[in-house]
Amino acid sequence: MSQVILHHYGLSPFSEKIRLALGIKGLSWGSVDIPPAPPRPLLVPMTGGYRRTPVLQVGADIFCDTNIILPALDRLYPEPTLYPAAFGSLSQALSFNWERTAWIPVIGVLVHFLGDLPPDFLKDRKDGYLYIDISHAAMEPEFELNVQRVRAQLAWLKGALADGRKFLFGDAPSALDLGYYHPISLIRKNSPPAEVDDLLGLASILPWYNRITNFGHGKPSELSAEAALAIAKAAEPAPVTHIAADTRISGPRPGAAVTVTPDDNAKVPVTGTLVAADETEIVLHRHDPQAGDIHLHFPCAGFEMRAA
Repeated sequence: MSQVILHHYGLSPFSEKIRLALGIKGLSWGSVDIPPAPPRPLLVPMTGGYRRTPVLQVGADIFCDTNIILPALDRLYPEPTLYPAAFGSLSQALSFNWERTAWIPVIGVLVHFLGDLPPDFLKDRKDGYLYIDISHAAMEPEFELNVQRVRAQLAWLKGALADGRKFLFGDAPSALDLGYYHPISLIRKNSPPAEVDDLLGLASILPWYNRITNFGHGKPSELSAEAALAIAKAAEPAPVTHIAADTRISGPRPGAAVTVTPDDNAKVPVTGTLVAADETEIVLHRHDPQAGDIHLHFPCAGFEMRAA
């Protein structure tokens, strides 16, 4: 099996979600540091323009969005699983909805403590990523409402952990634990922790939080963007055998030219030839002069596939 490579940057909370998954699984992996905002000239040949972080690379297979990265890691490295048999689908659904509902309120709480971020970063997030102004001046008027919104979401987490269980589904961590953890860690790592703990009422879940933190990030080793691109070009995409025969009743069929675009933020369409799709995953083929033949993997939830 090809080396697992993560294209990420240190402050990215969604990257932290994946780094912790690599830690839980005890994996060795190549770490490619990318800038927080484009341009990323050596990554685009592999992603076709997809611009969110992180991106997981396994040879010539590129996984875009954490909601396909985690299932892929679990398929390739099944033990320990991130999707307990009785709760796998529930874990995916709840993670998706928590992250979507809480993300902007979490940013609002964070900006209250951080103040203004660098102007170039703010411009990128407004013009090409979140499509809203996340400057301190723009976010601060809704600070109290954002606290209320985050606390309301966290109340369910606290309720689930109130019986003293180690993790949400029992004694082992799951993808849902990681989904809840990373927005909380974004605030706690970049704000006065004691103040945030009091503001958001986190005291009762800190033992759970610390258990997840302690998993660490596995065994990363630095890898250059040039080396990662060369690995992709030298490899061939893996045969798509994990998706069942296409039973969808509508939409493009395998072999069609399609675009795949996030439906919430960073709405950059990626164009390619449809290899396979079901209700959970979309796989595209692309050929790039620098990267060679690539398979791009996207989750269906949160993405729109259209005929090109």
